[in-house]
Amino acid sequence: MWLYLAAFVGLYYLLHWYRERQVVSHLQDKYVFITGCDSGFGNLLARQLDARGLRVLAACLTEKGAEQLRGQTSDRLETVTLDVTKMESIAAATQWVKEHVGDRGLWGLVNNAGILTPITLCEWLNTEDSMNMLKVNLIGVIQVTLSVLPLVRRARGRIVNVSSILGRVAFFVGGYCVSKYGVEAFSDILRREIQHFGVKISIVEPGYFRTGMTNMTQSLERMKQSWKEAPKHIKETYGQQYFDALYNIMKEGLLNCSTNLNLVTDCMEHALTSVHPRTRYSAGWDAKFFFIPLSYLPTSLADYILTRSWPKPAQAV
Repeated sequence: MWLYLAAFVGLYYLLHWYRERQVVSHLQDKYVFITGCDSGFGNLLARQLDARGLRVLAACLTEKGAEQLRGQTSDRLETVTLDVTKMESIAAATQWVKEHVGDRGLWGLVNNAGILTPITLCEWLNTEDSMNMLKVNLIGVIQVTLSVLPLVRRARGRIVNVSSILGRVAFFVGGYCVSKYGVEAFSDILRREIQHFGVKISIVEPGYFRTGMTNMTQSLERMKQSWKEAPKHIKETYGQQYFDALYNIMKEGLLNCSTNLNLVTDCMEHALTSVHPRTRYSAGWDAKFFFIPLSYLPTSLADYILTRSWPKPAQAV
């Protein structure tokens, strides 16, 4: 019996392995539009897909970022400046994409643009910072997607939305987690709504990686600034010792971020080039072996594991 079971499991994984390695044909004729290409995942993915021969349309926030990217890639790659928080910028970029892809349509959209600032508690976070994260990380994703969706539908292409493992397990930085939970929900809803058009939607959920968003010096400075600007009653409630301890925890976490960004961009590439892309990709060892298993635990146990090393506030009961 055990021999039959082992053979069945082995056959399943062999078929899974074969299925995942089937690649879409004529990749050199396919256009992929990527947001947030100034640095980090978007920048690396643009260079990676360009090296593979795809026609990359890279959106950067700044002209400087666009110029630097063009200097690192072939003449196939083209750039446009895009601010995902402004509808006029999205409309202009969409028209630009339309002019490039023509009747072929857009094979791939990668919603990668995102921000994480500041790293702090919900009660210390001001409304403006929360709204900025929502505008970029969630509203921007929705508006860009719906704007270019007719082009993707024409090509029966792919949409890849970059979420986060914090879109599966809300841990800290409330505004960021809220935005990423929103990306997960939007992706699931849209996938079900457009399933009959041949468009496939994938969600990439990176763990902790060292990018411009997690720059240690900038992140810790913003955390200090957030605490400095917090109301007096907040400082009295938590206390300076609490902030100092939490600061050191966050510093250690930022130091331990993975530098292997290919773990994320390889997931994005697979979602765009595989005949059978996955619905979700968990990128990074922490995502696969800590956060995903943690998400299935009872809430009380998950809460304990996540916060057991946190300090106690000055006015804790």
